[in-house]
Amino acid sequence: MREKVEEVLNRVRPALRADGGDVELVDVTDDGVVKVRLKGACGG
Repeated sequence: MREKVEEVLNRVRPALRADGGDVELVDVTDDGVVKVRLKGACGG
């Protein structure tokens, strides 16, 4: 499951990075809860 989540995050990362941000996968629990950490600054 973790690999599938990483694949999806890799699809959205270019858009986040273009805006000066990023996303980090923190955890995927056994019951399917995904925790991420958003990075960067808000531009507006």
